[in-house]
Amino acid sequence: MTMFLSFDYVSVMILFFSGLISYVLSNKHFLLMLISLEVMVLSIYVILFYYFFQFSFEEFVNMIYLTLSVSEGALGLSILVNLIRTHGVDMVMAFDSLW
Repeated sequence: MTMFLSFDYVSVMILFFSGLISYVLSNKHFLLMLISLEVMVLSIYVILFYYFFQFSFEEFVNMIYLTLSVSEGALGLSILVNLIRTHGVDMVMAFDSLW
């Protein structure tokens, strides 16, 4: 059982770091940056789920985290839609006038 959980932890950490690397390297398109952030959020959710399941803690914290991650995903998509409507592209370099 512990070998299975340790393998899952390693695979989830690989998922998190692949999302982090893709976030750092794919800074051209805003949509790819949002997808990379969602991969990192999902891997953190899986780690929290395993942690609370293993130690028999309250799983209600997972629902709060999942609710907040869904709302930040919806906020990111609404920002993406707004930027595409105003600028016409999702290239990050086209948003130089924002900062």
